[in-house]
Amino acid sequence: MRQRIRLNRLRLKALRKYELSLSNEKLLTAGVDEAGRGPLAGPVVAGAVILKKKDFKKRIDDSKCLSERERQEAFNEIRKNCHIGIGIVDNRVIDEINIFQAARLAMKKALASLKIKPDLLLVDGNMKLDVPIRANYIIRGDKKCLSIACASIVAKVTRDSIMHKYHKQFPEYGFNENKGYPTKKHRKALIEFGSCSIHRESFKLKT
Repeated sequence: MRQRIRLNRLRLKALRKYELSLSNEKLLTAGVDEAGRGPLAGPVVAGAVILKKKDFKKRIDDSKCLSERERQEAFNEIRKNCHIGIGIVDNRVIDEINIFQAARLAMKKALASLKIKPDLLLVDGNMKLDVPIRANYIIRGDKKCLSIACASIVAKVTRDSIMHKYHKQFPEYGFNENKGYPTKKHRKALIEFGSCSIHRESFKLKT
């Protein structure tokens, strides 16, 4: 237990470095990240997070490095201790404008839903956002920056929750397990049942 607490403190210290490097500018920053660019089904979801505090009891990290339980626990703490915005773009819009533009739109929606407007954006990756706010783009930012890591968790947990709901409607595809990604079980279901209303028809369904 002590070792886990120690590792978490070290991880948070490393993730805080980027925000601390900006502390002299006294800017209100928001981390931005998305989840769901790769799946064959479901929406793409983005999170935007403004930190109200920089200490967390639960493990904060790139959402892909956390278990589903760890992500949910972290999400609950983030929701209590941060300002969060969420943007969701469904599969129909993805098919209309392509996944790259849909991910960008989800990020803009997440920012628009923030109750407090930031002075500076810290965005995961190099996807430029057409917004009137200064932005820093950070490759692998979810592993380097605390607010981006929080945003990645918000986006992932929100999207997983949506896919769990879709599983109840379309249980044959196993969305509760694969979250729309092209697993063997998912591809097999596509062969047997064809696509459903939440599949992205613009994606090549490799069956």
